[in-house]
Amino acid sequence: MTDQSRITRPIRAVYFDVGETLIDESTEYGTWADWLGVPRHTFSSVFGQVIAQGRDYREVFQHFRPGFDLTLERQRRAEAGLAEHFNGRDLYPDVRECFAALKAEGYFVGVAGNQTARAGRLLHELHLGADMIATSDDWGAEKPNVAFFTKLIETSEFEPDEIAYVGDRLDNDIRPAIEAGLVTVFIKRGPWGYFYADRPEVKQADVRIDNLIELPARLRECRPNR
Repeated sequence: MTDQSRITRPIRAVYFDVGETLIDESTEYGTWADWLGVPRHTFSSVFGQVIAQGRDYREVFQHFRPGFDLTLERQRRAEAGLAEHFNGRDLYPDVRECFAALKAEGYFVGVAGNQTARAGRLLHELHLGADMIATSDDWGAEKPNVAFFTKLIETSEFEPDEIAYVGDRLDNDIRPAIEAGLVTVFIKRGPWGYFYADRPEVKQADVRIDNLIELPARLRECRPNR
């Protein structure tokens, strides 16, 4: 679905969140369950409960190990040779086709999400054909802080209302992107996507899609609201 009420000029750039928008994080969360020494289905169940209660996903770790420090544990995993990792097998199958279609239509395509510097390097290794890849580590600002989107705008060549941001979360993606003046695209994908999809708040997004194959056509439907 498309709500054109906030479309004020043609969209020229499309930026994408990473986790559960481009990358299926099932493998990564599974490795965290292994690191914590709990069954993967147990970790997934608690993860779902935390999301359904509208809490920060990082609280999941506290259920299994009170006082858990995510940054420190990432370092410990790296030292143990088990650093975070993803590759082409974790990429959602519609990503490359979507990127190619957007590039063919003349859009600037960017990737920007709450990711570590290591994840940024892994994204580059996927050779997605994006014009820019940036992480919260690069910018020193994390979503949902509007400073993240301010940095996105500053490093782009476009005005806020010429940029569409695609994400699966209302709290981290859609709401702060709206506050920053961007056009927003909600994708029904991953645990957050399915949780929010049937909630009335999802109508805050300018465009709602079920997969990335739909995106080019949905963007063509967006016309400036004069």
